Amino acid sequence: RLTPRIATTAKLLWAVYVLLCILQTGLLMLGGMQIYRAEMPGPSKDRLTPRIATTAKLLWGVYVLLCLVQAVLLMLGGMDLFDAVCHAFATMATGGFSTRTDSIGAFNSAYIETVTVIFMFIASVNFALHYRALLGKPGVYFRDMEFRSHLLIWISVCLLMSIIVWFGAGDDGILTAIRVGTFQATSILTTTGFATADSDKWPDAARYLLILLMFIGGCAGSTSGGLKVLRVYALYKKGLREIYLFMRPQAVIPVKMGRNTVNPQVVSSITAYAVLFLMIFALATFLMTFFTPDIDTAMSSVIATMAGVGPGLGAVGAMENYASIPSAGKVILIFCMLLGRLELYTVLIVLLPGFWKR
Repeated sequence: RLTPRIATTAKLLWAVYVLLCILQTGLLMLGGMQIYRAEMPGPSKDRLTPRIATTAKLLWGVYVLLCLVQAVLLMLGGMDLFDAVCHAFATMATGGFSTRTDSIGAFNSAYIETVTVIFMFIASVNFALHYRALLGKPGVYFRDMEFRSHLLIWISVCLLMSIIVWFGAGDDGILTAIRVGTFQATSILTTTGFATADSDKWPDAARYLLILLMFIGGCAGSTSGGLKVLRVYALYKKGLREIYLFMRPQAVIPVKMGRNTVNPQVVSSITAYAVLFLMIFALATFLMTFFTPDIDTAMSSVIATMAGVGPGLGAVGAMENYASIPSAGKVILIFCMLLGRLELYTVLIVLLPGFWKR
């Protein structure tokens, strides 16, 4: 809190946010479409209308509608109006900020956790699909390759996490393991960051899976962070292509996503982005080892900030915070947050000498 009054603090933070947006647009001398391209992850750039401003208004409408629906459902589960609205905003933005120190776990309600899980998943899906579904075309979800992949990953990791927690730390029974395993897996995969349990007490297999989910993130065009499912799927298909070419060097094997052939230049761009993402992760993790008590904390703090998740493992786990990180370490993590939220390029371009020569 920058000031004693919450309202004043909120206004100051909004002013800083708007100022940064203006600086990003003005200093980089980018138009709306250029920023839009920089923010999108690769082969899919869903523009609902020819004008970026009109598209933004439509998506804002979908966002507000989903927030209102979730807030009403949370109030039906016993939350007051303030808590319901705050948690709805934090869910749909996959921000994960809670009004309670113990996050969603403070309410100890299976109903509230179920509603939150559903809307965390909704927030991690391309909002263009939500818009088209609201227009009466619900089949658009399952025609979308990325959504199908994301749904499969989500179901798989929820089941796997529940099984690992049940066998490794399931003293309260399988139903509790499913409840906390599904919630934590969804929270981390969607990069929301809510918590209902201390994942540091779970088996190493579960903790490793949480780190892996931070890298993946949600869909393109959603509010989630991470590499995005679209990029991960494209890299998977490119890997398969290289294996086939090793067996049949003369074969012509294009990279396909669904029924569409992906331009080799787009595949190359995705590969370059992923390599750059991993290089920054490796460098930042190395630097954070000087400011954290163990490698778990160093590694998870970097990917948690780059992917916009929030809680990591160890000293920055779900039941902890970043207060113990020295100021120098916090500067590194702040930079990681900016890089991850702005999709690397719009921040890194400022560091290039050619930018200042302009």
